[in-house]
Amino acid sequence: MGVVTIQDALSRAATSDLDLVMVSDSAKPPVCRLINYGQFRYHQQKKEKLARKSNKGQVVKELKMSPKISDHDFMVKLNRGRDFLGKGFNIKLVLSFKGREMMHPELGEVLIKRFIENISDIGVPEQGMSRTGRAMIVMINPK
Repeated sequence: MGVVTIQDALSRAATSDLDLVMVSDSAKPPVCRLINYGQFRYHQQKKEKLARKSNKGQVVKELKMSPKISDHDFMVKLNRGRDFLGKGFNIKLVLSFKGREMMHPELGEVLIKRFIENISDIGVPEQGMSRTGRAMIVMINPK
């Protein structure tokens, strides 16, 4: 419509049953728009909800294993990890030691390296392995 006076803009809004909304007040002259404000808010809320729904980066799924895991169970955990990474989730891989298993942490390191190697096409470890008490933990993010 170009540059119009405030009274003219308000009268145009009233005649067309729309609302006069200021888009940018810092511009010279200020920019306003004729819109249905209720409909505008509805679409804005839908966009925000969709953005929150699609933002799954903060969700962390946890996979627990022990150093004496069988090959089949390892493959099941690996497939679950692939599923989670494919859906956009982060994985927290926890390898817990019991009893005398603490004497051989190298077995746990081998298992974690094997898991990371098998999942490297869709996931990347955030940092190296960290040991906390009786557990080794690795965070894996999707590529």
